[in-house]
Amino acid sequence: MLRALPRALRLRRPWMSPGARGCAAHASTRTPEIQVQALTGPNQGITEILMNRPHARNALGNVFVSELLEALAQLREDQQVRVLLFRSAVKGVFCAGADLKERERMSAAEVGTFVQRLRGLMSEIAAFPAPTIAAMDGFALGGGLELALACDLRIAASSAVMGLIETTRGLLPGAGGTQRLPRCLGVALAKELIFTGRRLNGVQAHELGLVNHAVAQNEEGDAAYHRALALAQEILPQNPVATRRSYWRDIRRATSGAETREPTSPVPGDPSVC
Repeated sequence: MLRALPRALRLRRPWMSPGARGCAAHASTRTPEIQVQALTGPNQGITEILMNRPHARNALGNVFVSELLEALAQLREDQQVRVLLFRSAVKGVFCAGADLKERERMSAAEVGTFVQRLRGLMSEIAAFPAPTIAAMDGFALGGGLELALACDLRIAASSAVMGLIETTRGLLPGAGGTQRLPRCLGVALAKELIFTGRRLNGVQAHELGLVNHAVAQNEEGDAAYHRALALAQEILPQNPVATRRSYWRDIRRATSGAETREPTSPVPGDPSVC
């Protein structure tokens, strides 16, 4: 069951780059690309972020990123959020990565601003005060995998496909993948996966330790979501004081230390992208 969202969680008009403002007239009638669903009943305390951009396979575009940033900013102040679960409303895909078609229409300055916003988005997810879970029921490529890596826990369908594939397109992972993948798998293996742009299915990802659990996909295409929900239910009854981010300083120091920069800040011609 879902509870109605309080007014504070209704998203305002998203930020748009100058190149995207020509579509603003349609903003009032379009379906939100990010929807927040607060579960009720025995699942109260679990909140879901539903990614819903079917025509672009949940690609990370300006509107998508803006709506997600705003949702996170509002949810982080909500003490009722005990577990935050990221899932897709688009069958067969978690997040396809950066919206390269949208990027092609940006100026060099706009690209630089957008990449910085992507990095900020992943940092916001990583710093979210409650445990975060990514339910990967389909493709999670490039920035889609970087989004999942920013979460605390990852669940994948065995048929899901994931990888930091930017090098196959002459690009670089630009939103935290070069930091978080080595923390997850170790430096040597992370370098191998990034240099080759290799794609992994859910089973392979689980064998390497990239995801916590891999489950056989069902006919509805949401097996990873159901396993992620079950995991969220396991976390829910634990003392919230112990699961809030502010009490995990030792783990943060052990796994990340001080945040380091991605390969250079975007400048004209910089290939960083997610």
